[in-house]
Amino acid sequence: MEFITTPDNPVPGEPKLVGVTTRDRIPLRVATWMPETEAPQGTVCILQGRAEFIEKYFEVVGELLDRGFAVVAFDWRGQGLSGRQVGNPRKGHVRRFSDFRYDLEAIRDQVLVPHMPEPHFCLAHSMGGAIALNAAYEGWLPFRRLVTTTPMIALCIIRRTASAALLARILRFLGMGKTFVPGGGETSISTMPFKGNRLTSDPVRYARNAEAAHAIGAGAIGAPTVAWLDSAFRFMKRFADPAYAVKIRVPTLIVAAGADPVCATPATERFAARLKAGSAIVIPGARHEILMERDSIREQFWAAFDAFIPGTPDPMVGAKRDRADIGSAAEQLDGGGVDPAVARRDDAPAIGG
Repeated sequence: MEFITTPDNPVPGEPKLVGVTTRDRIPLRVATWMPETEAPQGTVCILQGRAEFIEKYFEVVGELLDRGFAVVAFDWRGQGLSGRQVGNPRKGHVRRFSDFRYDLEAIRDQVLVPHMPEPHFCLAHSMGGAIALNAAYEGWLPFRRLVTTTPMIALCIIRRTASAALLARILRFLGMGKTFVPGGGETSISTMPFKGNRLTSDPVRYARNAEAAHAIGAGAIGAPTVAWLDSAFRFMKRFADPAYAVKIRVPTLIVAAGADPVCATPATERFAARLKAGSAIVIPGARHEILMERDSIREQFWAAFDAFIPGTPDPMVGAKRDRADIGSAAEQLDGGGVDPAVARRDDAPAIGG
């Protein structure tokens, strides 16, 4: 087991690459890093989005190490170089989204708790953000604080979501759960042409990630399967319940993108408005992958992250302090960087752009 590197994407620091096995016997690839400082700020665990892999986050890992954090990164089941539940490794497949809990529990029990310095924090993206928010709702998220970029609360990449959800349900009922979604194939979204891409406005980082995707081969999966899509739609329905967000007590900072053509930023803001210990900020002009964006956007993200993490270690400090930390994070965004009104408008302008 080793990293797949390219000249423009070197491995940061001195990592350990290990394997863990989930309770349903799926092998996961995991990487850990320790900072050079003698007193780490804690550990940040990165929860990837769909179709991602550890190597894509090397730059982010280096930035976290520079901040004095230990880091854990891993590939979810069904992507990267972790185990598969279908014969074709390029299919983005999962039987049900609740299975991802087994992955996160394995990371908690076999890596975070026994080996990584506390406190433990979470940096999640898209699908990883949705999984983390659900774990927080259920009360077992193993992190003191959560930062998530463009969480998969609802999709805007699919115009007629109700029809698509019904079609996925029917196709799965007909035994087609392990087939690609209609129109989908083995090509990784990260290797498609830069022009018109939904992920980032930064051509340099896009090219770097494309090279990494080519290098890792089948680790950069293609389209999702019918089962993945059906499970995703059923999973996302819970976020629309007004009572859902209210029950989340983990201090949470959501960083949304003002020009996200994948996940619906208006739905994210509505969800965040109901959080008792959390809130959302919106970075205008950012596309779906904020951490892979151009420098001016990433600087706004890191300013907010630094204001929110590590936060106060005092467990007696309540939601008022958590709110203050989130407000401080918003204030770190310079010159009108936070513009919630951007995302409250219709998604069409973002998609068209």
